[in-house]
Amino acid sequence: MEIQWLKTFSVASKTLNFRKTSEQLMMSQPSVTVHIKLLEEFLGIALFERIKNRVSLTDAGKLYVEKADQLLHQFEESVQFIHAYKQGFRRKWTIAISPLMAETILPYILRTFMHQHPDLEITIRVEESNLIESLVDKGKVHLGISAIDAHAKHIQSIPIYEEPLLFIAPVDDYDDESGPTIDVMEYLSVYTLLTHHHPVFWEDVLFQLRKHMAGIRTMKVSQTHITKRFIQEGLGISFLPHSIVRRELLEGKLMNVHFDLFELPKVTTYVLVKQQHELEQEFIQLLSSHYFG
Repeated sequence: MEIQWLKTFSVASKTLNFRKTSEQLMMSQPSVTVHIKLLEEFLGIALFERIKNRVSLTDAGKLYVEKADQLLHQFEESVQFIHAYKQGFRRKWTIAISPLMAETILPYILRTFMHQHPDLEITIRVEESNLIESLVDKGKVHLGISAIDAHAKHIQSIPIYEEPLLFIAPVDDYDDESGPTIDVMEYLSVYTLLTHHHPVFWEDVLFQLRKHMAGIRTMKVSQTHITKRFIQEGLGISFLPHSIVRRELLEGKLMNVHFDLFELPKVTTYVLVKQQHELEQEFIQLLSSHYFG
């Protein structure tokens, strides 16, 4: 049996159309028919029924789809394994990181860690913080970096750093010395407040804001990089962790407005891990030694 027969069968089982299968696999339609026929002969059973130019799976075909897909997955994994071996990788290690953290701490930390472990094939899964604990618990990743503390007692939750929230607005035409005093209430009445790009603090902050001002216009934006872009374009204002906007503030692309209506909460980043082996310990130590201010 040839692996291409399985690939053809797998695609055909989903399209139920040999013409579409040929287009997806970039081969002729007669070749698709030949592959299916050879596979059926090899297995000794029909996988498709052909009635009035319509194709459907037989009961045997429906049963075999899952097995065929498993075989294809195993084949692809074996190929990737050999390719990784040829590149010098001898070990695999997977981490999950929230989108919020991916654009700030990951590049520098990852570059350093990869340099220290050239034989390590690292896989990065960018996942929402509320999913990371489950991935760690089920062993799908070795370690997670999350904005949410762990709930399960058997998951180690290690605070890596705590930072302040900043009230971020579009850059105005004044410099810090000559510009007029910024009125927070005026900004809240003029601009739309971009919310829910962080999974923890928004409900409390909105509750406190509405004590001071009713009818605040809000817009939910789930990704921080989109929130920052919207603010730069003058579409709104928001509260963002310092590490997220540090570069934009230094480059003068965003403005940090002094906020005095109430004390803003701090936000914490956690490493979630089930077991600390050597690699996990090294990675946590590297994270802990990095300055995020």
